[in-house]
Amino acid sequence: MNITIVGPGAIGSLWAIKLLQAGHNVSLWSRSTDNSIDLSLDGQASLSFSNNNIEKLSASDLVIFTVKAWQVEQATTPLLQYLDSDTILMFMHNGMGAVDNIATQIDAHPIVLATTTQAAFKPSHNNVSHTGIGQTQLGAFNLKGQQCTFLVDVLEHALPAVSWNPEIKTALWTKLAINCAINPLTGLEQIKNGELADQRFSEVLSSIIKELTQVMQAESITCSFDELETSVKQVIQATAKNNSSMKQDMFYQRKTEINFITGHLIKTALKHQIEVPVNQKLFAQVKERENSWNHQD
Repeated sequence: MNITIVGPGAIGSLWAIKLLQAGHNVSLWSRSTDNSIDLSLDGQASLSFSNNNIEKLSASDLVIFTVKAWQVEQATTPLLQYLDSDTILMFMHNGMGAVDNIATQIDAHPIVLATTTQAAFKPSHNNVSHTGIGQTQLGAFNLKGQQCTFLVDVLEHALPAVSWNPEIKTALWTKLAINCAINPLTGLEQIKNGELADQRFSEVLSSIIKELTQVMQAESITCSFDELETSVKQVIQATAKNNSSMKQDMFYQRKTEINFITGHLIKTALKHQIEVPVNQKLFAQVKERENSWNHQD
């Protein structure tokens, strides 16, 4: 397939390399003005990718967006003029709500949502490390997207394991819940994920999860407090040595994805008239910290 990866950060670069190695024609679209970008995975020989090539973009069968949630709109809309309506758009990012914001502009395309637990890190511009083996779930965002189950085979062949989830909304909400529990606290406290297992965080985590359970149940997502708490604790354990993306963003004083994580929860809670004071407070604290950096995007 002809595939373009928009936003070759850590995860985007990992998929670009794996898809190229699996025999696909892969090009990149990025903020870099270079015509080509070399990427090396885990110290292997570098692979060269064409960058920002309109001809390759126009010929794409699949465009995968691996940008931050707050960049989705600005990354997607300028490219639409070059794409055939048959081109599949896949969005793989943290948080929820970003694709909803541009739904009417992109609805002519088959849209697929993806969530992954594969972990990657870019120690430098041209190097990527695959730091954790995970799973990727795909699901349809619109009617045309439902015809794209074959993408499971395409992605599975490149970087297993990949599955199709007809209830992708449930998977996305579960990931959102875990992000709501881990990201703001690790960002504000500047700690690794594993430190959230400390006793001092048990009460606040419990409150966050209680509020999430209420909102998710109101959204007709089958979940219970106990299940959600177990999932959160498992992820804290499994990713104990990891720095969350929000911790990193706040350390480097970059814009965070809080609007599409806790912000999406608050927006949904408001719709159902559910009060979420603990999440609201964390949201306010992260926003206050963001606003204190004077070079705000």
